[in-house]
Amino acid sequence: MKVLIALPGLHSIHRGAEVAFESLAQKLSELGGFEVTLAGAGVPISGRSYRFLHTPMISRERFEKFPKFPPFRSEIRWEEMTFAWALRRSVRSERPDVTVTCSYPFVSWTMRSMKNSQGKRPQHVFVTQNGDHAAYRTNSEFRWFHCDGLVCTNPGFHEAHKREWNSKLIPNGVDVSRFSPGVNARAELGLPADKKIVLMASALIPSKNVSVGVRAVSVIKDVILAVAGDGPCRDEVDALANELLPGRFVRMSLSPDQMPAFYRSGDVFLHLSKDESFGNVYIEAMACGTPVVAHDYSTTHWILGSHATLLESSEPLSIAAVLQDLLKRPPREKDALHEAVAERFSWDVIASEYASFFHDLEEQK
Repeated sequence: MKVLIALPGLHSIHRGAEVAFESLAQKLSELGGFEVTLAGAGVPISGRSYRFLHTPMISRERFEKFPKFPPFRSEIRWEEMTFAWALRRSVRSERPDVTVTCSYPFVSWTMRSMKNSQGKRPQHVFVTQNGDHAAYRTNSEFRWFHCDGLVCTNPGFHEAHKREWNSKLIPNGVDVSRFSPGVNARAELGLPADKKIVLMASALIPSKNVSVGVRAVSVIKDVILAVAGDGPCRDEVDALANELLPGRFVRMSLSPDQMPAFYRSGDVFLHLSKDESFGNVYIEAMACGTPVVAHDYSTTHWILGSHATLLESSEPLSIAAVLQDLLKRPPREKDALHEAVAERFSWDVIASEYASFFHDLEEQK
């Protein structure tokens, strides 16, 4: 079966959806029976078992001050449009049986216009990596949304859409051979060896609430906040941290290979988003044996269960109290956290679920 996966940031940017699709492609290729091609703005990476098509785009940072209107609702949509324009050329000779994306509208429209080896449209799969709004909204560009299969990354999405769309509940996974307990890399990352460290990793956008994390850590004496990420709110976050955490704040941009070391180098991992579609960072941190503190809602309950500390994440002082309590406790058993993740979320398990769904779609044609 020929599978084409397309997303602007593939092989270029280390974010949740990109990590998920690259990992899925690798594991599907290893399963056998699948010929997988990825299209993204990056370049081929040696050692990968799938094929990669470089598809250029103009980065979203160039569009941060551009006007916002439907369907160009954000700098992300402007970026997506430039990618989709180039995608038409880079995939023109492809004849996939299944196409996969989480990018709407422009990439999804481009992939739905393709033909398979029989001259028909391939089965198009949309994954709710960045939310499920395309599946239920009916205004503007959303009225033209369609897919043959909808992969829901959390139970709430699946319950909402299983009656209208051919849906399957499949979470994201984690490479448990890379994300595992080990020696910290504080010296390598420029972090102090003798301080307690709270970690955050996310895009610097309003919904991630990184500024709330800055305010929470600022009231805990002698604790460092290390943030891995970038985005439009970078200046706001940096200015607030310089004011409230002078000498106790580090923000860095890390390569994918550095992320396991980052997670191992903290005492607590903090993530305050209230509406993650899944949240790869939860299971990446936990797989490395690092305790997780996250917003208390249905998705984090389903992912983390009793293995994390869940709270209402709007009030910095309440978050600070929870962090202080955790930082005083003896470290949790790291291997137990890792095994809890491996059992449910290893990419071997998740890729098999995708493979089954793709075969089901082919049989239903």
